[in-house]
Amino acid sequence: MTILVTGAAGFIGSHVALALLERGEEVLGIDNLNSYYAIALKQARLARLTTNPHFHFIKGDIADRKLIEEMGDALKEVTGVVHLAAQAGVRYSIENPYTYVDTNVMGQVVLLEAARRMPNLQHFVYASSSSVYGNNTKLPFSVDDRVDTPVSVYAATKKAAEMLSYCYAHLHRVPATGLRFFTVYGPWGRPDMAAYLFTDAIVHGRPIRVFNGGNMRRDFTYIDDIVAGVLAALDHPAPPDESGVRHRVFNLGNNNTEELMRYIAIIEEALGRKAVMHMEPMQPGDVPATYADIEASRRELGFEPKTPIEVGLPRFVQWYKEYHGLS
Repeated sequence: MTILVTGAAGFIGSHVALALLERGEEVLGIDNLNSYYAIALKQARLARLTTNPHFHFIKGDIADRKLIEEMGDALKEVTGVVHLAAQAGVRYSIENPYTYVDTNVMGQVVLLEAARRMPNLQHFVYASSSSVYGNNTKLPFSVDDRVDTPVSVYAATKKAAEMLSYCYAHLHRVPATGLRFFTVYGPWGRPDMAAYLFTDAIVHGRPIRVFNGGNMRRDFTYIDDIVAGVLAALDHPAPPDESGVRHRVFNLGNNNTEELMRYIAIIEEALGRKAVMHMEPMQPGDVPATYADIEASRRELGFEPKTPIEVGLPRFVQWYKEYHGLS
C-alpha cells in the first residue's frame, strides 16, 4: 500500500516523505516545483528522496483536475494521504490572492474528490495553519476557539480547506484530520521564513527587517517535532464525532511562545555575528503573537515537542552553512 504526499519537494513535505520511507512505506509524491522560491532548493530536497526505490514522483499541480484523474490507477493503492502542498506566505497572499485560491482551495477540492474515490483510503491528513486564528487575543490558541475572522487571504484559504474537509467527511465519509502548524523551522527550511531570512541577511551583511519594533512572539516549532506529529496523526484516523462525522483538527506547535528578539539573538550567537536591524511597523495580515494549546494533540496523538529554539536554531544555521558551502 502507498502513502500519497503532496508538496513532496516542499519543506515539511520532503521531511515527511523521508520519514515515511525510513519506516518502510511506499511513497507517491507530487509537487509542481513552482518558482515561489528557488527551485534548486526543492530539487535538492527531492534528491534526498529519489535514490530510494520506494519513492515515486510525479511533477504536477494538485489543482490540475485532469492530471489527478489520470493518476487513477496509482491512487487505487493509496491507503493514506498527507496533503501538504499549498501556496504559503501571509504577506504574498495579499498581493497574489488568485494564486492562493487556485492552490489552497481548488487544490483541496481536487484532492478531496480524488480521496473519496480511493477504494483503500483510511485517512486524509492535511495541512492547515495557525494563521486561521487571526487576531485572536486569547493565548494560547485552542482548537476550540472561533476562527471565523481571518486577517489574510492565506488564512482565509486555510480555513476554507478545513471547512471543505469537514464537508467531505460528512457527505462522502472521508476520514480527515487537519493540522494547524505553528511557524515551522529547521534544516531545508523555506527561504521566505524568519530563520532563513535572518541567517542569510546576517551572513551577507544585509540588514534584517524586524516588524512591530521587535514586539512579536511566535510559537516556533522544529521540523522533527512537526514530522512526528504528522505521522502520529496519519496513524490515528479520525474517529466519528457525535454526529458520526470523522473529521477533527489539531494544533501542532511547540507549546511555547518566544520573543522575536530572543530568536534573533540565538541566530546571532550561532553565526558569531551581529545583525543590523531595521525596525518596521506591523505588516498587513500579520499578528503580534502565536501560541499553541496542544492538549488535544497530546491526549489524542501522543504529540510532545522536544526541541527548544536554543537547540533547533543552531541546527538550522549549521545546515545553512553546509548547504551554501560556507565554513
